[in-house]
Formats: sequence, C-alpha cells, structure tokens
Amino acid sequence: MPMFKSLLATLLLILPPTLTAAQTAKPATVAVAAPVQVLLHTSLGDITLELYPDKAPKSVANFLQYVRDGFYDGTVLHRVISGYLVQGGLYTRDLQPKRTRPAVASEADNGLSNLRGTVAVARGADPNSGTSQFFFNLVDNRRLDFVGNQSGLTWGYTVFGKVIAGMDVIDKIAALPTRALGPFAGDVPNPLVVIVSARVIGEGTPAAASSSHATGDEASAVAPAVARHGKKTARRNH
Repeated sequence: MPMFKSLLATLLLILPPTLTAAQTAKPATVAVAAPVQVLLHTSLGDITLELYPDKAPKSVANFLQYVRDGFYDGTVLHRVISGYLVQGGLYTRDLQPKRTRPAVASEADNGLSNLRGTVAVARGADPNSGTSQFFFNLVDNRRLDFVGNQSGLTWGYTVFGKVIAGMDVIDKIAALPTRALGPFAGDVPNPLVVIVSARVIGEGTPAAASSSHATGDEASAVAPAVARHGKKTARRNH
C-alpha cells in the first residue's frame, strides 16, 4: 500500500505539467492558398485581377479556363461607356466573335456588389447565359447587383474578381472617344484596345488560342445585355 500511494503521488505530480503543456501548445499553422491573380497585358497597359473562387467558383473556373486556353489573346475591349463600364472578352481585332464554350450558371447572388474596380460576368437576358465576356465597373453600379430571382433584370450580374493594379489603365480606356464600328451602333473605343495576352500569374504560357469564330446565332446568344444595346437601353435595363 505505501508503494501504491507513492506511485499515485508521482503520477499526480507528472500529469498537471503535461496538461498545461497541451493547453498552451500553439495550434498547427494552416497553409492559406495564395490568391488567384490574372494579368491582362493590353495595348494601353497592364491590368492585374484578383479572383474570388470562394464566392464565384463556377465563374472563376470558367474565366480561368478561357485564360489558360489563350482565348483572350488578341481580343479587344470593344465597349466603353464613361461613368459606367468597360467590356470585352469575345471579339477579335476585326470585331468578329469567337466560338465560346457552354454558358455558366449565374452566381450573382453571392453577396458581392458591382462596385468600382470589380469585374463581372457579362450576359444576355437569361441570367445563366454568361460565357467569355466580362466587364469592369467604372463606378459603384449597385443597380447591377442581385436583388431577387424574379427575372433577368432582378438577377443582376455576377462579380467574380477585382482590379488590384492597373485601374488607371482602365480609366484611360474609359476616357477614349467612341464610335460606331462593325456590328456595333456605338460605344466602340477609338482606337481599339487589344488584350495582347492574358496569363494566370505564377503559371506558364497557355495553349494556343482557338481562331475559330462563333456563328451568327452563337454571337447573338452570347452577346450580353450590357453589350448588345446602346447606352440608353443598357442604363434603362439596369
């Protein structure tokens, strides 16, 4: 019995420091994934985007696939409305639409707002018709935010990233004079602003871009509401 009591006392002396050490031990460091960034090298300067895969996973994955395919290389920012937006992502230098992949479902209800400097998915009347086109918000365009699923107008436009460098380049593009050209009745910047290349920062050179063009029907289907209409119509719709 005395030996047992002595052993018990020894265990009691050992346990408290062990528990204290366990309680004060620092938690293991959890690796945080680096933000996904894309560099757009344009004829007027570089624009760096940071994407939100946690908020708009489908839209980000879709955009990144186009970037990695080299789809945007040689396309133009074909639409500029001062105090509103700058848009591109479909048309070549001769304003011919390229063939796109299937549309992605809208994620406009992700809680993100179309604030100045954000980039969003351009689409047609159908909220789920976005493909390759995107636009930069030049101002806080909260009227383009999701407010309900009643119609295409109330669905709004999916924000999937923001400009973290090169907003001055976008403002320079927004200040260009505009004109009617090709299939557009107006809002085409003069001169055309070309996306020379689009790259995921930290990744290698993408595959060669496809040179095939969309058919007339496809071009019409993917041209978004904020791209197809004139300035007055676009603003009335949002």
